[in-house]
Amino acid sequence: MKMTRLLKSLAIAAALCAGAAHAQVSVMLPANPGGGWDATGRQAFQALNQAGIYKGTVNFTNKGGAGGTIGLSDFQRSQKGKADALAVFGAITVGAITLNKSPVDLSKFKPVARLTAEYLVLAVKADSPYKTLDDFVAALKSNPGATPVGGGSAGGVDHIALALLAQSGDVPVPSLNYIPQAGGADTVVGIINGTLKAGISGISEFQQFAQDGRIRILGVTTAERLKSLPDVPTFKEAGYDVEIANWRGILGSVDMPEANYKEWVERFTKLSESKEWQAVLEKQAWDAYFLPGEQFAAFIQSESSRINKILKDAGLSK
Repeated sequence: MKMTRLLKSLAIAAALCAGAAHAQVSVMLPANPGGGWDATGRQAFQALNQAGIYKGTVNFTNKGGAGGTIGLSDFQRSQKGKADALAVFGAITVGAITLNKSPVDLSKFKPVARLTAEYLVLAVKADSPYKTLDDFVAALKSNPGATPVGGGSAGGVDHIALALLAQSGDVPVPSLNYIPQAGGADTVVGIINGTLKAGISGISEFQQFAQDGRIRILGVTTAERLKSLPDVPTFKEAGYDVEIANWRGILGSVDMPEANYKEWVERFTKLSESKEWQAVLEKQAWDAYFLPGEQFAAFIQSESSRINKILKDAGLSK
């Protein structure tokens, strides 16, 4: 009888351990489906699965708006203390918190990993009269109000890149007609249907449409030309002192148990070294930009200071 009870106890313990190893993970994607954050979260967990690093189930939640602050605010409140609750976020969030006066406090989350950097491109419709970045800046200078430009959330890296371009081209930043979009797909639609004169976003969100001949890319915010876009000049090459990237990473829930936090840092460290993740980076035209745990925390703090200074200097915030 004792042996039977012992065997039952061992069976239950084994089941609980197995359940913990493959507990369902909740991932907040604070943007609409189809954008960069959505792709980062889904592609990362697919690669984790393919690499055998984490093969449990994953529940994704998309909640876009206000530069990710709506989704992250919900995540901050509802997932506090959860062992396997994660969220994707990035550079866009930092400025959006300031401009939206959001209650989101990035310092309260567990900084799991910085994963990628993606440079930005400015694009116009394929038959647009703007053939070069100079043409576009001339239009901005001539009549900024009649030159609407779409991109990500107000205060995000897309908005900041346009503001820096305007500053470099002697265009008053407050006069810009910047129209935030729900996602990169919406920006492309606006460019193609003519409601936007141009759009600015990550390379991965525009590249396919450029290859299909539906839009034309005028410039990229890298220091040097990209192998994937050999005919596209950099902003600096065109005479505009702008170099900026959109980074993305993973946060753990507020008060996530330390053991779980360390486990997720280790998992994403392994992911960064895997061939499966390298294939994702190549396919998406993302740059590897990995930082684990506390190093990522220090980066978030310094980046918050840097981005908020740019917003203030560009006249986008007080």
